[in-house]
Amino acid sequence: MLQRAMTGAPPTILQVLPRLQTGGVERGTIEMAQAICEAGWRAVVASEGGRMERELTRLGAVHVTLPLATKNPLKIKRNVAALSQVIKDHQVSLVHARSRAPAWSALKAARACGVPFMTTFHGTYNMGYFGLKQKYNAVMAMGDRVIAISQFIRRHILSNYQIDDSLIRVVHRGVDFEKFDPDKVSAERMIALSTRWRLSDDEPVIMLPGRLTRWKGQLLLIDALKQLKDLRFRCLLVGSDQGRTAYRQEIERAIDAAGLRDRVQVADDCHDMPAAYMLADVVVSASTDPEAFGRVSAEAQAMGRPVIAPDHGAAPEIVQHHQTGWLFAAMHPGSLATMLREALTLDRQARAVYAQRAMAHARASFSKDQMCTKTLAVYQELLSERGA
Repeated sequence: MLQRAMTGAPPTILQVLPRLQTGGVERGTIEMAQAICEAGWRAVVASEGGRMERELTRLGAVHVTLPLATKNPLKIKRNVAALSQVIKDHQVSLVHARSRAPAWSALKAARACGVPFMTTFHGTYNMGYFGLKQKYNAVMAMGDRVIAISQFIRRHILSNYQIDDSLIRVVHRGVDFEKFDPDKVSAERMIALSTRWRLSDDEPVIMLPGRLTRWKGQLLLIDALKQLKDLRFRCLLVGSDQGRTAYRQEIERAIDAAGLRDRVQVADDCHDMPAAYMLADVVVSASTDPEAFGRVSAEAQAMGRPVIAPDHGAAPEIVQHHQTGWLFAAMHPGSLATMLREALTLDRQARAVYAQRAMAHARASFSKDQMCTKTLAVYQELLSERGA
């Protein structure tokens, strides 16, 4: 548990985001709310709510329901007054915005109330035609401090927005090692998934976790697997189509066209990813667009699974080439096939070495506690500057 960070009256941190439904931004918000409460501070979250709201309130945090997912300029303006009232009612010491639309309201409310404002920059964001969205995105670089979730994102911010590098703090996203721990996954959980997916004990398993959307690279992986037909393997594409039925059908056609129907399976969503990782011999991230972080690569390594990832975005910060996994030339199925062949032909001893290095690397660099501690330090830095 994190220790109490300050003496005297505890600060109140307001986190602002669109919803508390699902996703990495939402999970990070919940994790920080827990860390804030464990530090003896007060945590307030403003959003439209969602299924994760109950989890937040169980931690002892306060949730304020506001229409913060809106992109309507008039409603964003009205949210300024609403957030200003939240800041006054809860005696908020610092505002932390995690998404663009609510960040505009939060920025103006924080400035009007004279409290520090900071952001977490979670992605590269779409610039739109001729960079028209750049002005809309720019609010995420307007904080008194800006957390970048990777060095890749830090470089992106400096290249595209007017900000002093001294205001940016790199804080990688964190893995929950209470959940992603090989020793805590029972045989029963693994057997249940293996039975559901009809896996055999003698076939190496290649796994690509990620929702079925084109940029996650499922088609790229299928293209690479065509070059590995001389090897035994089973490939699982684990993720929901979230209504993208046309893309799912395209994947199924690509599997048939490649002659891989008996080897590649679309496994749909999985609610026990730790057990899923334990069934994999190698985990693939094949994103065609550079990822801002890449939680799959960190989680898989935490479970002792070697990872193959593209050599762009934040992946080179997470995967150590030929140490904890492999980096392939982005968008290049031949390069991916080469790395897959190396992974699938490792002997038992080499696989064990990769597993130990992967777990050690993940625990040293990407823990949830480390993420929370570093973020609390940014809060403290800003509060100290204001004499709070």
